[in-house]
Amino acid sequence: MAKPSNEQKILLNELRDFVIEVMTDMPEWAESNVEILRQIPLGVLRKNATQRHGVTRWKRGVNLASLAPEDVEVIDLHPRMLEDDWKAYSAFVLHHEYIHALGLREHNSLFRKLESAWPAPKASGQGRLFTEFLRRQRAKWLWYCSTCGAEYPRQKRSRRRYRCRACNTVLVDRENPDAVLTIKH
Repeated sequence: MAKPSNEQKILLNELRDFVIEVMTDMPEWAESNVEILRQIPLGVLRKNATQRHGVTRWKRGVNLASLAPEDVEVIDLHPRMLEDDWKAYSAFVLHHEYIHALGLREHNSLFRKLESAWPAPKASGQGRLFTEFLRRQRAKWLWYCSTCGAEYPRQKRSRRRYRCRACNTVLVDRENPDAVLTIKH
């Protein structure tokens, strides 16, 4: 868990206001007090996270059988989702986390029904693209298939020990030109 910068706080507040405004107009939330969601603090995940895009963190000791928005400590989103390219996806993810905050902890059929009601259906499909974007940013190496052109972003070299998932060709190491260099102090 990282602390959001002042700029990130502004973007998170704008995102919160937008998502709650949309939820207020959705028939699925007509009987719910979505305004209470404004009380939940928003934060950011560590920037090196690649699998998690958002998380609802519950206060310690809460009764998991009867969760409510008051039981949420913070909702954290990946900081890269606050960039313009990912705004639609970040709204979908915050909606997803708000469903958790309203008491639906499990990803069951009711949860998925509420999640899919988000009025921008293409946004949910951006999850895989966002994960791939994050992996490519962190990967020092691309395991490359010379037969089908597939690339697999990785931290370590393959040293020709792995095969392509698609065509079973031995993968070749290439340095990743898109890698974001991190300086260690």
